[in-house]
Amino acid sequence: MKNYFTSIFLLLYIFIQGQEGISTISGTVNDENGNPLPFANVLVKSLNLGVLTNDRGNFILNNVPKGKHKLVVSYIGYITSTKTIEVTQDTKELKIDYRLHENIENLDEVMVSGKSKQTELETKGFAVSAIKTKEASLRNIQTNELLNTAVGVKIRQNGGLGSDVTYSLNGLSGNSVRIFIDGIPISTYGNSFNLNSIPPSMIKHIEVYKGVVPGHLADDALGGAINILLQKDAKTNFNASISYGSFNTLQASVNGLYRFKESGFTVKASLFHNYSDNDYKISGRSVVVTGLGGVQTPITARRFNDAYRSTGGMAQIGFTDVKWTDQFFIGVTGSDDYKEVQHGAFMTITPYKDRFLASDALLASLNYHKKNLFTEGLDANINGLYGKRNRAVNDTVSWAYGWNGERAIDFRGNEYQYTWGSQQEGEPTLAKIKRNVASIRTGLSYTINEHHKILVNHVYSGIDREDSDALRSVLENTFLGTRDLHKNIYSLTYELTAFEKKLKTSVFGKYYQQKTTSVDPTIETESNGSNVIVDEVVSSNKNYDGYGFASSYSIVPNITLLASAEKAIRLPNETEVFGNDGDNVVANSSINPESSNNYNLGFRLGNFTIKKHDFTISTNVFTRNIKDRIGLPIETSLNVDDELIVYVNQGSGTSKGIDAQLTYSYNNNFGLNFNISRFDLKIINQGIEINVPNTPFFTMNGGLRYSLKNVIQKKSHLNIFYNIYFTDKFSFLTAQGSNTVGNEFFDIPEQLMQDFGLSYTFPNNMFVMSFDIKNILDEPVYDNLSVQKPGRAFYLKMNYTLNKF
Repeated sequence: MKNYFTSIFLLLYIFIQGQEGISTISGTVNDENGNPLPFANVLVKSLNLGVLTNDRGNFILNNVPKGKHKLVVSYIGYITSTKTIEVTQDTKELKIDYRLHENIENLDEVMVSGKSKQTELETKGFAVSAIKTKEASLRNIQTNELLNTAVGVKIRQNGGLGSDVTYSLNGLSGNSVRIFIDGIPISTYGNSFNLNSIPPSMIKHIEVYKGVVPGHLADDALGGAINILLQKDAKTNFNASISYGSFNTLQASVNGLYRFKESGFTVKASLFHNYSDNDYKISGRSVVVTGLGGVQTPITARRFNDAYRSTGGMAQIGFTDVKWTDQFFIGVTGSDDYKEVQHGAFMTITPYKDRFLASDALLASLNYHKKNLFTEGLDANINGLYGKRNRAVNDTVSWAYGWNGERAIDFRGNEYQYTWGSQQEGEPTLAKIKRNVASIRTGLSYTINEHHKILVNHVYSGIDREDSDALRSVLENTFLGTRDLHKNIYSLTYELTAFEKKLKTSVFGKYYQQKTTSVDPTIETESNGSNVIVDEVVSSNKNYDGYGFASSYSIVPNITLLASAEKAIRLPNETEVFGNDGDNVVANSSINPESSNNYNLGFRLGNFTIKKHDFTISTNVFTRNIKDRIGLPIETSLNVDDELIVYVNQGSGTSKGIDAQLTYSYNNNFGLNFNISRFDLKIINQGIEINVPNTPFFTMNGGLRYSLKNVIQKKSHLNIFYNIYFTDKFSFLTAQGSNTVGNEFFDIPEQLMQDFGLSYTFPNNMFVMSFDIKNILDEPVYDNLSVQKPGRAFYLKMNYTLNKF
């Protein structure tokens, strides 16, 4: 790993060379009364370089080369404004403000608006959704909740804040879906730095790729990928927020950036803290109290061993928008968390007490981005992390407990202890997993001309793992093994744009290589009768190939056909191969990679404008032909283990279905979005085709937003939100037969959850207060393996933002 990073730093030293003078253009777009115009188009016509203003009417254009340029600003219902600007060798920054006048002509015909960055991404051929976070950052919404509103995405969460989360994209879930932060696998950061922890205010936007993943995100993401892009604006700013609500939940975050104009030297940092008791009420078949004679009495209880705390931060120094780099940062990321564990894989009648997990991580980071390196059209990107991650499991209490939080009693009324001496069946443990981790992503892209582009990308991930347990003897710890996993994935992509930009095609190939090594000390007897310690080494080095394409064709402006396909590979990860006591996962060294042939076909209509009405409709038909699918065993009530889980190759199968989405807005005041996803996921297990258990096959989400101006105070904004989530009934275990009595015991019922929220922006646009009600009707909500999630909850949040201080 060290040699790898040394090479990268040498490469960066070569990269740091003088380039042509560039400038930053910033400003605001207002109407004639001085009110900001959000999402106005700002375009440098000669460069085809454009951005949209934010919700305060501000914009910033980076890397504008020297010369004369026409700056065009347009907004629906307003007269377009054009200004000529000149960037010289000495120009560092230009500031231009616009006031647009309303167009008094009423246009009855349909207008086609210019393409935003979101639209550009969603019309490249991939089945992809671009999720904006700006609005969510002002409310008490976690990043996971925001993702759950996206079409085809289902968040699977085992409880409240800080509980284990998996992501389902069109039916493929778990580790088939890769999560990235700026292209780096999120697993590198460790359990204490995850999407439960990162506030939306730190995120610029989120890209969700379903089934087919582009080459620049080279990884074994068989089911799809979620790429979290953190804020990268080289503009001095500061943001702080704090929220408090039900279950003693506190969430706070601070992030900011300061740039010295003359030198380009930039400092940025972010901090977050989350805490929750997670003591929400639960009920159901397993929530009982056992009395004398073994009589079980159902109760409504509060979770009493489920608290969660996470704290973390990131600090970086470097340079932005200077001659030799667009962005260069070195930094450090640190985090830790504490999570109490209430039960095993299922909610059982004997919950845990005083079992908990603790994690921490400390990583160094490197980020380098440069457009037009050495020559026009050559872009370079490097993102790397290297450091340590630790995780501890504490389970030393032998008493049994009931859901009332008191010690459980046996048939005769006596308190009893587990014979194995811990909450989870096995033995007491103070296990600790130490990991040295590294991940680095490098990419070069060369735009030959406006029609042809080539991209080369490589990602390396490495984990050196060592296990120990303080409750074991020195001799036992001596004989604990080490586990190493190293992965390299390469990709080569060719992009074609033709027929006046109507046709966009991306063709890519991927090469996967993974090496795993297990070292276990054992005692062997030599020929002379003496005993010696030797290492038993089991290693595996496997290579695979994958390939795919994505293509789009605009039949007419803003009516686009999209098609994509990929032969995808997913390599078993560390937890699936080596196990993890903290997550109740047993090792399976014989598990094989899974593969899938993924296909998408869809279309996108919009964005269209009819007078003040804007709408977009999109849909996607998909199929996934899966071989050696990795997942939990196909269990029935006869073989289920309610505490431990193991990942296995379930068999081969097919997922096929459709999802669709509608977004609509009126006069930028009223907004509506609705999406639906329906699919079948069948697998052949022991010669029988069955529905994969613990999978919701039908989901719908909807949302409404209405904005009011000048409420209580002039130039203030009040936003009202309403969201609804529907999940159809599904079973978390496989039926033992079509006519077997009692199968309904394993059904998770149909679920309908509703949220409501308000946000109030004060006149200076710097202070926002919001109020949210989650699960308004307090409906029982379940997810993975029928674990109940929180009921009705109330949250209040305050958010303060300052730009260019």
